[in-house]
Amino acid sequence: MKVETLAFLYNVRHTYPDPKDPRTQLEVDFDDPETTKWQIKHLESCGYKVIPVEANEKAYLTLYQNKNNIDLVFNVAEGIYGNDREAQIPAMLEMLQIAYTGSSPLTQALVLNKAKTKEILLANKIPTLPFQLFLTNNSKLNLRLSFPLIVKPVSEGSGAGINNKSVVNSKSELQKQINLMLKTFKHEAAMIEPFLSGPEYSVAMIGNPPRILPIVSPDHAKLPKNYLPMDSFEVKWIFEEQGNSDYLICPATIEKKLYQKIYQICLKTWKALDILDWCRIDLRLDKKDNPFVLEVNSPPGIIPPEVSTTSYFPLAARVAGIEYKQMLNMIIESALRRYNLS
Repeated sequence: MKVETLAFLYNVRHTYPDPKDPRTQLEVDFDDPETTKWQIKHLESCGYKVIPVEANEKAYLTLYQNKNNIDLVFNVAEGIYGNDREAQIPAMLEMLQIAYTGSSPLTQALVLNKAKTKEILLANKIPTLPFQLFLTNNSKLNLRLSFPLIVKPVSEGSGAGINNKSVVNSKSELQKQINLMLKTFKHEAAMIEPFLSGPEYSVAMIGNPPRILPIVSPDHAKLPKNYLPMDSFEVKWIFEEQGNSDYLICPATIEKKLYQKIYQICLKTWKALDILDWCRIDLRLDKKDNPFVLEVNSPPGIIPPEVSTTSYFPLAARVAGIEYKQMLNMIIESALRRYNLS
């Protein structure tokens, strides 16, 4: 079967993320219109007819009306509303029997929820940090957890809700930050875990079985003195975009033994969560250089180089000698082979 027509599923960010305006963090995982425009251009340059579909309330109707014309969906949508929103588009596509890139509805729901991801990793003896969820501020802190701790929204990415105040060193700081998370990200739990200050690594994976691309590592020593050593909201959306090209190191400088450990952890994570086609796994080391999985990004951000050169997945691909158009084709071909369409 010759694949000619792709539907491209995406979400639109209406306001660029602003650390001073918590409301802008609610769409932080979505893409700017310019990003979507260039992504569609690249897909068209691969030789496909592209049907753009915004992943809003009308998406199902558009997919239903066009299902006989769509050979494959390229899905970068995050979904809208609800704690399981990343499962929305894959579930619609399963119902309509339309082939698509990326993981199943179940996997997408699990990886969006950092706590559920951790439960699966722990059950499979994959190293991740202990954690606790707070739906209110009345719960007592688990005795296994000691300061410093970091407070995060449980189902957000792209640095949403994470800034210097997210790292807390006392119960009063913890309570204040939990209150802010619950207020900003309504109907979503706040998650706390130990704060690690060791090197951080971002691992892009592509294909089935997955190929690991060159590892990206932010050089926290390059951050201004008033920034904590982590990929906070300000770092991702301001510092990285201000031309600090030497902040992201790729390939990361890693000893062979540590690389093999990270490699095996990522492969086990991929298998435990039934990931398909592509993802990005973020890890961080403790003081003894032990790596821990922080989160899994699926689908990961793939901002085209015409818009930004700091998007981790395309950066890792470029270092591997894979240009943006080729990277898109690799993801598409991976999905097509799964559906026996190639």
